[in-house]
Amino acid sequence: MDKAKPLPNLLVQRYHGWKATAFAENKAWYRRLADEGQRPKTMIISCCDSRVHVTSIFGADQGEFFIHRNIANLVPPYEPDGNQHGTSAAVEYAVTALKVAHVVVMGHSACGGVQGCLDMCSGRAPELEEKSSFVGRWMDLLRPGYERVKDLEGYDKQRSALEREAVLVSLENLMTFPFVEAQVKSENVSLHGLWHDIGNGTVEQYIPAEKAFRPI
Repeated sequence: MDKAKPLPNLLVQRYHGWKATAFAENKAWYRRLADEGQRPKTMIISCCDSRVHVTSIFGADQGEFFIHRNIANLVPPYEPDGNQHGTSAAVEYAVTALKVAHVVVMGHSACGGVQGCLDMCSGRAPELEEKSSFVGRWMDLLRPGYERVKDLEGYDKQRSALEREAVLVSLENLMTFPFVEAQVKSENVSLHGLWHDIGNGTVEQYIPAEKAFRPI
């Protein structure tokens, strides 16, 4: 690719800092990861948002989490149509190859993708309705969630509720994958829904029996 450029100096310096400290102090651990491969017990599906840092939140080391990030932490329904499906491929690999025990969907506050869905579905962002909008077509996945929150009073309340709906829609769609459904029913895999408030550091978990998110 002749348009690629050298890495910015800031990132080069940070890499050398990591290599001289964190890596140098844990060479044996990195060598073990390289030689033995990964054996994560948990898959995390989170948003691309740079403010969401799940490894820091849970104090995880390399090799502990199999992480997939996309816009608004959405999982599409099972569609074996022969096309490219990055999120579905990640789910398949985690459940069937890595045999994770937990799949966690983690939403967050002030999610730009969720806000885009809210604006699109309420007529505030017609540009996202264009067929050429990758973001808009991806956020179509959340339209069922919008239908459940559209009658709430106030934009902020709708957005906050829709952020949690993004988690619930993803959990619902995960169960459309036959290999996920089979592993859940056999109790080899458990699904979990979380919502993280970036500003105050809290994490809420979805409690199915209460049909509500509650602080951890």
